[in-house]
Amino acid sequence: MKTYINSKITMLFVLVLATVVSCERDISEEASEVGFTNDPEIFIDGFSSGLEYYPFGGSDNDAFTVDTEDTYSGSASMRFDVPNYGDSDGSYAGAIFRDDNGGRDLSGYDALTFWAKSSQAGTINEIGFGQDFDENKFLVTLSGLNLATNWKKYIIAIPDASKLTQESGLFWYAEGPENNNGYTFWIDELQFEKLGTIAQYRPSIFGGEDIVVNTFSGVDLPITSMQNTVNLSTGADQTVTIAPGYFNFTSSDTSVATVSELGVVSVIGAGTAVVSATSNDVDALGSLTITSEGQFTAAPIPTQNPENVISIFSDAYTSEPVDYYNGYWAPYQTTLGQNDINVNGDEIIKYSELNFVGIQFSEDVPTIDVSQMTHFHVDIQVQGAVEAGDFLTVKLQDIGVDDDFGGENDTAGEITLTNTTLSDGNWVSIDVPISEFTGLTSRANLAQVVFVSDATITDIYVDNIYFYEISSEPTTAAPTPTIDEANVISVFSDAYTNVAGSELNPNWGQNTVVTEESIAGNNTLKYTDLNYQGLQLGSTQDVSGMTYLHLDYYTVNSSALNAYLISDGPVEAAKALAAPTSGWVTLDIPLADFSPVDLANIIQLKFDGNGDVYLDNIYFYN
Repeated sequence: MKTYINSKITMLFVLVLATVVSCERDISEEASEVGFTNDPEIFIDGFSSGLEYYPFGGSDNDAFTVDTEDTYSGSASMRFDVPNYGDSDGSYAGAIFRDDNGGRDLSGYDALTFWAKSSQAGTINEIGFGQDFDENKFLVTLSGLNLATNWKKYIIAIPDASKLTQESGLFWYAEGPENNNGYTFWIDELQFEKLGTIAQYRPSIFGGEDIVVNTFSGVDLPITSMQNTVNLSTGADQTVTIAPGYFNFTSSDTSVATVSELGVVSVIGAGTAVVSATSNDVDALGSLTITSEGQFTAAPIPTQNPENVISIFSDAYTSEPVDYYNGYWAPYQTTLGQNDINVNGDEIIKYSELNFVGIQFSEDVPTIDVSQMTHFHVDIQVQGAVEAGDFLTVKLQDIGVDDDFGGENDTAGEITLTNTTLSDGNWVSIDVPISEFTGLTSRANLAQVVFVSDATITDIYVDNIYFYEISSEPTTAAPTPTIDEANVISVFSDAYTNVAGSELNPNWGQNTVVTEESIAGNNTLKYTDLNYQGLQLGSTQDVSGMTYLHLDYYTVNSSALNAYLISDGPVEAAKALAAPTSGWVTLDIPLADFSPVDLANIIQLKFDGNGDVYLDNIYFYN
C-alpha cells in the first residue's frame, strides 16, 4: 500500500514561499540560543520532526508517496514515481525535503546515506542535499546516480561538515523519464551518518584547471566547476558539485580583483592577480590568473532606429535568437571564444587564435529574413599589431527556402577588410551596403555570419552586429550650420544668404535629374541618377581667405562620389567622398586639398559619380 503525503508546494507561489522563509528565520533566531538539533534521520519509517516536502515548479506534485509494502527495512519507504515524457501533471519528478524547525547541526557527520532500488535500471539526474529554496549556501549535487532493481546502499560525502551547523536542506532530487518512459524508484533509511571511511578530500575549482584570462576592469567572472572528490570505502572515487560556501577564496592582489563568498570574481583595476581557494583546509586544485588591462573603451553606441534594425548581437537592440556565436567547427578551426565577456553590463564577443569562426542562427531557431534591410554593421577592435597583408573577411550565408546547407538555392557573399581599414586597439565601425556582398542573391533565409582571417589577425573584439534599413530619402534634415555668417560664403543653404544668381542646374549635357526637395522643412538639393552635375556660381568668388569647403550629403546607393572645385581657365580638382553613407555626413574639406585650383577665382562646383545623392549646406568658411 502507498500513502500520499499532504505536501507544502513552494516555488509556485511566491507569497507562500516568502511566508515560509520568514517563519524559518524567526524559528532559527530563537533556536540559536539553545543550539540546533543534531538529529541525523530524514526518513526512517516516516518523516523526522520538522521535515516538509516541497516540489519543484514544473514537476509532478504527486510523484512522492510513502510506501508501506516495498521497504528495505522497517515499515515504510519513500516511493518516487517518475512521469512519462509529456505528462500533463509534470514533466519530471523533483523536490526538496526541508527542515522547517530552523535547521539541524550536521557537523558531526561525514555523509548522507540511504538505500535505494528502482523498477528498472535508471539514472537519477541529480540528487544531494543543501537545497533549501533560499540561499542554497551549502548545496551538494551528485549527478548521474545509477540505480539497480535490487536494494543497494548509497553514500554522498559531505565536503566540509564544519559548515553545516544550521542546515535546512536535508535532501533533494530531480529526475526525468528514462528513454521517455516513466519508472519508479524507492529510497529507505535516509539519514546522515559518521562513517569514518571517507578519505582523500580533493576540492577543485574550474574542474581543477588553471585558467588564464585577459580582461578589463568592471568585468565579473564566476568561478565555475566547483567540485569535491573523495575516496569511498569501496575504493571508488566520488565527485560531487558543491556550492561556493564550502570554499574560502583568495586573490593574490585585491587591487586587481576581489572574490565574493558566492565565488564571483570582480575585476577592479589593472594588473595581474591569481584567484585560488581552499576547502576543508585543503588547497583546491585549479586557479584563475587574471591579467587586467584596466578600463575598457566600449564600442560606439548604435544610433539606428530600432524599428529599422535586425540585430544579431548588440546591447542596444533586442537581438534575434542565435544557435551559437562560435561553432567550434572541427577539425580545422582554431578559434576560441564567444559572447563571454561582460564589462559593466556591456556584452562583447572575444575571439582569439582566430582563423575562422561562425555565428549561426538556423538549427534550433529560424533563419533570419534581412531582405528589406539595406546595410550591415559590425564594430571590430583588433588586439595586436595590424600589418600589411592582414585582413578580415566577413561572409554572409543564406541557405534558401529549404533551410538546408548545401542545397541548390544556397547563396553567399563576402567583403574583405584590409589593414588600411582595421586598427590596432581601436574600435572600427563597419557599415556596408548589403549589395556589396556580391553573390548574396537571396537574403530571406540568412543562416550565418562568418569571420575569416586565415590567422593573419588572431585576436579581435566584436560588438554590435546588426542589419539595418536606410530609406533612400533622408527623413531628417541635414544638421543646422553653426558658423557665423560673417565667416561664410554660401552656395546652397537655408542658414545663410547664398551667392546671388547661381545656376543649380546648368545645361552641361548631363543625365542627372536635379530637384529641390523639402526634407523635414529644410530645402535640400537632390541629384537623381547622377553621372555628373555642375553648380554655376552667379559671380566669380575669391575664397582664398577661407579655410574649408563644407558639405552635408546623404546617399544609400552611390558607390562612387566626387566633389570638384573649378577656377577660371578652367582648372579643376576633385575630392573623393565616402559613399554610400549611413545617414547625413557632415564634411569639412581643407581648400588646400583642391590644389592647383586658383582659390581667388572660383567659378563653378561639380559632382560626379553614381546613384542618388542629397546635398545641403554647401559653403566656404574660415
